[in-house]
Amino acid sequence: MATKKVALIDYGMGNLRSVRRALEAAGATVQIVASPEAVGEASALVFPGQGAIVDAMAQLKKTGFDSFIRDWIASDKPFMGICLGLQLLFEHSEEGDADGLGIFRGKVKRFPESADLKVPHMGWNTVSVDVNNSGKLAKDLNPEGESFYFVHSYYVDTPEREIVWSLSDYGLKFVSGIRRGKVFAVQFHPEKSQAKGIALYRNFLESF
Repeated sequence: MATKKVALIDYGMGNLRSVRRALEAAGATVQIVASPEAVGEASALVFPGQGAIVDAMAQLKKTGFDSFIRDWIASDKPFMGICLGLQLLFEHSEEGDADGLGIFRGKVKRFPESADLKVPHMGWNTVSVDVNNSGKLAKDLNPEGESFYFVHSYYVDTPEREIVWSLSDYGLKFVSGIRRGKVFAVQFHPEKSQAKGIALYRNFLESF
């Protein structure tokens, strides 16, 4: 596989270094970019999500990345979102009563707390992949389920069932990954998920 150049968005928060190392381990050349102008000739755009959606959206609007990401995805260019990078693709979030980018229909909701289920949902959980909506993304992944590492208090609820790439369970079934065209986004953190996480980044790089 030829080396792919990836632009990793720096929005003032997020786990940039660990995502960069994981992408490089998967075979990418990675450039951290703080403005749309810096993206240059990158083949793919990656949003490494940590932090609150209100702050993230404010920074995206300030830098112009909000419209840039919408245009990038509308042009069917490779995009990968991680954790918050999945959530901000949707219309609205209960976290801070904030609007997202609105690329997909749906809302981001907070997990209900109970005696048995603590919020945030933190740790390893099973991701069950829809192999019919995977292409190369499911390579070397067990369709019966693989374990990936999660850290989140909110989950995506979308009526667009055709974009669902994977489901997980934490008191309720929730969308843990989506795919449409060259857009791929997951709720879990591949960079914290050891060998299978690196394999997933590699699959993403091989998908375009």
